[in-house]
Amino acid sequence: MRKIDIMLLCFLLLSFLGYAQKIVPITKIEVLSKVSKNNTSIKISEEEFNQAKADYKQTNAVFLPNITASHTAIATTNPLMAFGSKLNQEILTQSDFNPALLNNPSQIESYATKFEILQPLINLDGIYQRKAAKSKMEAMALKTERTSDYLILEVEKSYMQLQLAYKAVNVLEKALTAANANKKLANNSFKQGYLQRADVLNVEVRVTEVQNQLQTAKSNVQNASNYLSFLMNDETYIVYLPTHELTVSTFSVDSKSISENRSDIKAMQLASNAYEAINKADKMDFLPKLNAFGSYELYDDQIFQANANGYLFGAQLSWDIFQGSKRFGKAQKSKSEFEQSKLEYKQYVSQSNLELNKAKRAFLDAKNKLKLTALALEQSQESLRIRTNRFKEGLEKTSDLLISETKFAQKQLEYYQTIFQHNYAQAYLKFLTKQ
Repeated sequence: MRKIDIMLLCFLLLSFLGYAQKIVPITKIEVLSKVSKNNTSIKISEEEFNQAKADYKQTNAVFLPNITASHTAIATTNPLMAFGSKLNQEILTQSDFNPALLNNPSQIESYATKFEILQPLINLDGIYQRKAAKSKMEAMALKTERTSDYLILEVEKSYMQLQLAYKAVNVLEKALTAANANKKLANNSFKQGYLQRADVLNVEVRVTEVQNQLQTAKSNVQNASNYLSFLMNDETYIVYLPTHELTVSTFSVDSKSISENRSDIKAMQLASNAYEAINKADKMDFLPKLNAFGSYELYDDQIFQANANGYLFGAQLSWDIFQGSKRFGKAQKSKSEFEQSKLEYKQYVSQSNLELNKAKRAFLDAKNKLKLTALALEQSQESLRIRTNRFKEGLEKTSDLLISETKFAQKQLEYYQTIFQHNYAQAYLKFLTKQ
């Protein structure tokens, strides 16, 4: 028996340590600030923009020259290479034209330093590829902006969920206090013979129900706090306390319709522009390309010496006339992708308008429901007050009192839940109609 008592004590101690977490007050402004600085989704979006920016920088090759430098060392007895190496080194003599030496030369060493430059002049497909890369970069910048907008909405929602969770705890703590008071009153009435044992058991069941609901509400506080920690990229996962209670709020909505300048919609348009530019680039690939080239060469039979030198420059007009059906298929694919992007843009705008209409109806429903739940709360509170007074005088059944208690707690929770729905509906409208 003593062993069981010790085990029970240890269990209670561990439970207390598990729930005795530090509670930290936090404002919504503090959450927004930390999310904007530390949120992982924003950082991922910023890295995607950096990647697109790097891709755009690569397209500078359409205008800028390609310069290479090399140093080559060879040793050869190949007749052609040996004669050419001497010629490059400017050491060729009359005796080198001896057929015996030409056909069977001695080993020749040659060290060559070469600088080459390739300058694009006309490269139309590259110009359109550059335009596509720029559109993609701008689209990624807008995606980062929309990600920030979404996280602002998510902070609004999660902060209100935390407020709602604390409201639920407050309601259920009061309900538990009332239930315990009724339990004490019921026990006294039972001892005096005014109530039956079944009535006392009903009151005790009610107390247990409220205790379970209160425990769930406290878990919801921890869940909401943990989600805020996740948004702020804070791995301490402490319990937060909102500095303001959940109340009916009014947000300013920018407009009543979807704007084509909204960052995500504009990003979709830029993505479509990128596909259009890629399609044009594939078409321009059928045209010839003009490039200038040049080189400066240094030769010697000693390493890193330059007793002989020469240069070469010119221009090349090249035209890949036929590559099987590769380019035709590539152009057809990019055209199909461009057409698909236009359809996706149209569908996205249509879907956004659909979401806006749903959000407007949800806001009106929440606004009407808020009035009804406020009235129902007032009625249930008055009903509970009357039944409680009658129960104390022995004029009310225990079951009726319990029903009134339960209904009052439900109406309180329903009222605060409706406030949450009302406020979130406004925040979502603001998110959808942002310019």
